[in-house]
Amino acid sequence: MKATPEFGFRRPPYVRIRTGLMLAIFAACYLTIGGRLVMLGAVEEAVPVAWPSPPSKARPNLLDRNGHVLAMDVPSASVYAEPRKMVDVDEAVEGLLRVFPDLDASDLRRRLSSRSAFTWIKRTTSKAERDQLWALGIPGVGFRDELRRLYPNGRAAAHVIGAVNVDNIGIAGIESWVDRQGLQALRGAGLNLGGNLEPIQLSLDLRAQHALTSELSEAVTKFQAIAGAGLVMDITNGEIIALASLPDFDPNVPTDALKPDRINRVAVGTYEMGSTFKAMTTAMALDSGLFDMRSVVDASAPLRFGRFSIRDYRGQNRPLNIPESFIHSSNIVMGKMAMAVGPEHHRTFLKRLGQLDRLTTELPESASPLFPAKWGELNTATISFGHGIAVTPLQASMGIAAVVNNGRLLRPTFVKGAPVEERVVAEGVVSERTSEALRFLMRLNARVGSAGKADVDGYFIGGKTGTSEKVVNGRYDSGTVLTAFMGIAPAHAPRYLFMTVLDEPKPLPETYGFRTSGWNAVPVTGKIIARVMPILGVGPAGTPPLSPFPAMASARAWGSNLFVGGPRVASGISY
Repeated sequence: MKATPEFGFRRPPYVRIRTGLMLAIFAACYLTIGGRLVMLGAVEEAVPVAWPSPPSKARPNLLDRNGHVLAMDVPSASVYAEPRKMVDVDEAVEGLLRVFPDLDASDLRRRLSSRSAFTWIKRTTSKAERDQLWALGIPGVGFRDELRRLYPNGRAAAHVIGAVNVDNIGIAGIESWVDRQGLQALRGAGLNLGGNLEPIQLSLDLRAQHALTSELSEAVTKFQAIAGAGLVMDITNGEIIALASLPDFDPNVPTDALKPDRINRVAVGTYEMGSTFKAMTTAMALDSGLFDMRSVVDASAPLRFGRFSIRDYRGQNRPLNIPESFIHSSNIVMGKMAMAVGPEHHRTFLKRLGQLDRLTTELPESASPLFPAKWGELNTATISFGHGIAVTPLQASMGIAAVVNNGRLLRPTFVKGAPVEERVVAEGVVSERTSEALRFLMRLNARVGSAGKADVDGYFIGGKTGTSEKVVNGRYDSGTVLTAFMGIAPAHAPRYLFMTVLDEPKPLPETYGFRTSGWNAVPVTGKIIARVMPILGVGPAGTPPLSPFPAMASARAWGSNLFVGGPRVASGISY
């Protein structure tokens, strides 16, 4: 090979060709890779993640009757991963567990190691969690902006408010009702109204709700009951001011609501309500015209049906008139009066009072009453004092409200200002005179009967107690009871009804071994009345009302006829 003086050896032409060819090949590879990267970027932009569910949509705020927020939407983010784009699964798992320590490590590693295109990591995270995860910068992990439902008062009125699922769709209570009022249809049409939804104002008073729940919780603990329930209802329009069922749950953790003991005992639980039913039986008897306040019924011997006998608890063993039978809560008298009216009329009367049909309100949770298909004399006798028929406490409250508000049966509501006329189930279920008689008897019971421990000074309350034996192993067990109390205030012109139920309360030394309603449900209701009435703007009256029961005024002249063989207090009763 020939050399030149300046440059040494001269390269052959084929070397230059080979070098150019290799440069061209490398350039083509780089161009191909670059083009592929550009294409992938374009595809990522054009083809979004295939979400398994649509992003959560806005819901209207829920307010109490005074405008306090019960439920609201807050911004949130859900975390997802695209396993196919994972660079280092172990590093991703470690980072995710640092932010979300409650995740299952083995399950997370298994899902991130798969070849799937998408998997959820965590739904509805907090802003702090999102910021922490963002700082880690884990490849293949992303966020989706969503809305999370927040219940700022925690457990307060949980059984009324209900809850939503992770997609912000109502699954219980008022939240479910809201969806059924058209919100779900709007979502199905692809509309997202954002912040344009008007808030929904419920009939609940958050302050009254707290007072009710607080006193009820204290009673459940004190009497070692397995559960408790209560409500405050405006008798004049059927609005529910407060409702509590214990144990309850936190709607911010909706899975707690799935526990079997977390049911809404007021609207879903069905119970034999015991002697509270005697208010309805007495109203039926008086309204039938077969009995009046002077009627005397012999309760000196048990009521017998073959081998089955109906006795009085701590019976007087003598003839009783109607006021006596009410304050002594005589099973015998109630059974005899109901049988005199007749099984068919008895059944018809209870149906008119809404006790034999499923009660429907805004709450989707409800239960059908349980009663005998064949209604004979024995059924009439036992149902007259609240055994042999099981209804929801809300249903029973509705019936009691009707017999003391001059016979107007209103379907309860949880929405403030819901039109009353649209909820009138029946008018004139009892006469005005019968209604006044029931108010008089309930007031009398608070003065000299079993409701005395609920008689709060200045509030002129009335009420009826109830203690029912529960069925254990197919038989009634006298040691396992459900106690209930229905109180009205003020008794002469009822505005509010207070209902309390304690499930399996235990006797205490201070109750002298008794577990009946007068020793537990009644005093608890008295405490609730004392706390709630001032909240609702009703202060204690300095003096009793003048002539509170005008149709019953003649009772003052009945003297000894009012209490045959008993204390002669009618003519001097302090209303």
